[in-house]
Amino acid sequence: MISFKQMPIEAKAAVAAGVVFLSMMLSRSYLAAKLDFRTRRWLLRLQTALFFNSLMLVGSLHVWRSTVTTFTRSSAASSFCFMLWKVAVFTFLALAHSSFFTLLFLVAEEPYFFSLAAYTCLGAYIILIFFLFTLGSVEQAYRFLAGRAAKAGTGNKNRTALKPVLAVVLTVVLTVVGLLNASQPPTVNSVEIPVHKLPSTMNNLKVVLLSDIHLGPTVGKTKLAMIVRMVKALKPDITVIVGDLSDAEAKIIRPAVEPLGELDSPLGTYFVTGNHEYYTSDVSNWFELLKSFNIQPLHNENVKIVSPKSTSDWFCLAGVDDIEADVLRYSGHGMDLKKALRGCSSEHAIVLLAHQPIAAKWALQERPDINLILSGHTHGGQIFPLNAGAYLLNPFFVGLYQVGQNTFVYVSPGTMYYGMPMRLGSRAEITEIILRSP
Repeated sequence: MISFKQMPIEAKAAVAAGVVFLSMMLSRSYLAAKLDFRTRRWLLRLQTALFFNSLMLVGSLHVWRSTVTTFTRSSAASSFCFMLWKVAVFTFLALAHSSFFTLLFLVAEEPYFFSLAAYTCLGAYIILIFFLFTLGSVEQAYRFLAGRAAKAGTGNKNRTALKPVLAVVLTVVLTVVGLLNASQPPTVNSVEIPVHKLPSTMNNLKVVLLSDIHLGPTVGKTKLAMIVRMVKALKPDITVIVGDLSDAEAKIIRPAVEPLGELDSPLGTYFVTGNHEYYTSDVSNWFELLKSFNIQPLHNENVKIVSPKSTSDWFCLAGVDDIEADVLRYSGHGMDLKKALRGCSSEHAIVLLAHQPIAAKWALQERPDINLILSGHTHGGQIFPLNAGAYLLNPFFVGLYQVGQNTFVYVSPGTMYYGMPMRLGSRAEITEIILRSP
């Protein structure tokens, strides 16, 4: 039996990731009730950072071997330029690995340059790993089909050198494109949705949907102020924020949240939790902070949205806690659809706010009479190649879906981004939803 010391470093990294993952599961199952929120918060974030760094170590070794070790036998290996290249690759990998630790130490009103650089490197790292793997797979397939798997000639050596060069060039180009795309203001997407049993006096009611702003290491007050200005310019009747507003504690990032106080939709501004709110372990303080800005959290509850033209006309706006609260065993929280829809009958239109599309699917299985569900969470994949994974993991990916004859689901691609200040194959969005009476 091979001892741990005899294992290759990739295997050791995989074992370390497994140990950390097991500790995360044990913490959630057995220590949740014994630890205070602050300790749980730090433990969870530290475990998450260590877990992803352990997994990334395997990829980082592959990147180093592909972009550095491959060229050590070339004539340029002893040159000053090659030394600079090694320093650049090492710095790139170090920054990518450090990105997960910025949540612990570098969160403020505005992003630190180090955090922006670290998360940019993380995004580039994901793209680079994808291209190295893809080009490597193509190379292996070519060798197999050409019958050259056993003997590598000069042409194969040239192709081996070409692979990392091409991967790096593609990564740099896509990283720049992604940064430029994410730096643009969110696009305003106007969508008309027929809502069964919506009173005629509420026809053309305007709801502005925000999701996944992710105030934290790379999104600060300036970005949020821009979003608020864009929302106010749309003059919505209702504004809803469907989760993942922040990745930090309310006290730490409070100055960055102040622009939300300028939202003044006449029929109210409402909020439901996302999975990242529970990662902060500070939901109660977030609720209090949002209430101080006249934003009402819907904590498995509902409100009647009454028509400005007739007090007898109304529809039910409900919100559920994010399903991650159940996974984390977050005390007093968890998706409770029955509680959220208490008093909401099929005689009136029902609009539900649920952060994750999987929660939307579960809600419709339990209450098919819900007319409209507004979700987020997927970010539209945010960057290539994560788009494919997000598409496969969610029953509704992005945009408008009709489920049955009288039910619609709309999934926002997110109003900002998580961590990596990049967008590839997706675009940040503020959604203007026009409710139509049948």
